[in-house]
Amino acid sequence: MSMTHKPFSESSAQNQDPILEVLREVLATASRVLEIGSGTGQHAVHFAQHLPHLVWVPTDLAENLPGIRLWLAEAGLANVEPARALDVNEREWPVGNVDAVFSANTAHIMDWGSVAATFDGVGRLLPEGGAFALYGPFHYGGEPTSPSNARFDAMLRARDPAMGVRNFEDVDALAQRAGLQLWHDYAMPVNNRTLVWRKVAA
Repeated sequence: MSMTHKPFSESSAQNQDPILEVLREVLATASRVLEIGSGTGQHAVHFAQHLPHLVWVPTDLAENLPGIRLWLAEAGLANVEPARALDVNEREWPVGNVDAVFSANTAHIMDWGSVAATFDGVGRLLPEGGAFALYGPFHYGGEPTSPSNARFDAMLRARDPAMGVRNFEDVDALAQRAGLQLWHDYAMPVNNRTLVWRKVAA
């Protein structure tokens, strides 16, 4: 397949290095990482290349897998598993044992029930101390952190009322219910955040 068939996300290309710096810290002692919503596959390739101690497990909805597979095939990395289909609303996730989970720019395009299902699934999957890193825009106290985030939220809701920038306090409540405790809230470029929770002992 030629390069032109590979999907490409400009925002993924721009945010991958700032996210990588956070993941170097968060995933320093991790070994096998589930990525929820791998999108184009760019992040999977970039992070696996730069974090060779990790095995990366890319997942997405079935219709997005062909594009991810093109990226993975071209990169030919030994520490990336084949991309597999994952619907967060399924009770059983086909991923096996992982000790960390990463997801970027998914919470605002999922409906709220799927966001809740994501946290429930991550809580079931992670061992004690395992990290869940979630990247994207968030409101705080119900308020956008910037005019651009307010515009982005309005655009999402116009496209689909079930979408929208999520409120930090609401997602943190989901995390707590799933046995996850906030570990760090990283400020990122262009008014995004990387929220990191860790699984606490039951």
